[in-house]
Amino acid sequence: MVTLSDILAAVAVVLNGLPQGLLALTFGFAAFPTAIAFVIGIIGVIFFKLVTPISFQAETICLAGTLGRDRLERLNMVFWSGIIMAVIGILGLLEFTIDMIGPSILNGMMAGVGIMLAHVAINMIKSNKTIGAFSLAVALLTYFITDNLVYTIVASVFLSSFVWMYMKRTELSKKEVEASEDIEKISRIKVLVNPFIIRGALALATLQIGGNIAYGSITGNLAQSSVNIDHLTIYSGLASAGSALFGGGPVEAIISGTAIAPNPFITGILMMAIMAIILLSKLLPKLAKYVPSESIAGFLFVLGAIIVFPTNINLGLAGDPVVAGVTTVVTAATDPFLGMLAGLIVRAVIGL
Repeated sequence: MVTLSDILAAVAVVLNGLPQGLLALTFGFAAFPTAIAFVIGIIGVIFFKLVTPISFQAETICLAGTLGRDRLERLNMVFWSGIIMAVIGILGLLEFTIDMIGPSILNGMMAGVGIMLAHVAINMIKSNKTIGAFSLAVALLTYFITDNLVYTIVASVFLSSFVWMYMKRTELSKKEVEASEDIEKISRIKVLVNPFIIRGALALATLQIGGNIAYGSITGNLAQSSVNIDHLTIYSGLASAGSALFGGGPVEAIISGTAIAPNPFITGILMMAIMAIILLSKLLPKLAKYVPSESIAGFLFVLGAIIVFPTNINLGLAGDPVVAGVTTVVTAATDPFLGMLAGLIVRAVIGL
C-alpha cells in the first residue's frame, strides 16, 4: 500500500530531477520524447524487480552537451552509448569492465568529470553574470548550511529564477525558449555513425559505467535491497537509446531518495511515472520560460567542485597517484573514454 511518505519521497526526487531536465533542454534535448525513457525505466524496474529508478543526471547531460557539436551529434552519441550500455548489461560484462579499469582509473575519470561540471558552471556564469553569480552564491550558502544537495538545487534554481523573472528578459533568452518548443514532438532522428560520434558514445558509456556501479549500489544499500548492476544497465541503456532515437535526452541511474521510502520499489515506479506525465504534458518546456538555464550554475559548481572532484580524487590518489592524476587531467581536458585509455597506458608503462 502506498503511504504518504512514499508519495512525498517520489515528489522530492522529481523536484530534484526537473532542474536537470531543464539543463537538458539547453543542449537541445527535447522533453516530450524523453518520457519514453521513463516508461522503459518503469518496465525495467518491474521486470527485474529492482529498487533503482532512473532519471536525469547532470554529469551525463553536460558531457553529451559539450561533446556534440550540434543537436544531431549529441542525440546520436546518447543513442549509441545507450546501445553499448544495454549490450554490456545483457552480456554481464559490467563487473568485468570495472575490474579491468581498476579503482584509481575509475575514480580519476569521475574526478575529471567533476572538473568538467565546474567548467560548465563557470561558463554559464560568464554568459549571464547576474543570474549565474546569484545562483552560485545561493548554492554555496545553502550547501554549507544544510549539507544537502536537494536543498541546494531547489534553493539556487528557484531563487535565481525569481530574480530573473524580476529582471527584464533578453531577446536571446526568448529565442532559446521558442527553439526548445519547436522540437517538443516524437520525431525519429537520422541515425549516424562516424568516428567523432563513436568516440562520444564511448565517453558517455565510460562515464555511465561508473555511475551505474556507484549510484545503483548506493540506492540499493539505502533501500536494504540487493541490486544486479547488469540488469540496471540493461534498462537504463535501453531507456537512453529509446529517448535519443526520437529526440529526447539521456537518463541513467541516480542516488534516489525513493530508496529511503517505506516501499522503495513502488516509490521508484511512482517517481518515474510522475516524471513521464510531466514530460508528456509538455510542462517542462513551459517551465523553461520562467527558469533560465544559468539558474543551475550554482548547483553544477557545488556538484563538480565540492562533491564529485574532491571525493573521487582522494580515492584515486590513495590507490595510484600517477595513474589517477593522468586519468583526471586527460578526462577533464578531453572526455572520460580518452581519460580511461590514458590511465590504462600509464599503468601498463609503470608495470613494465
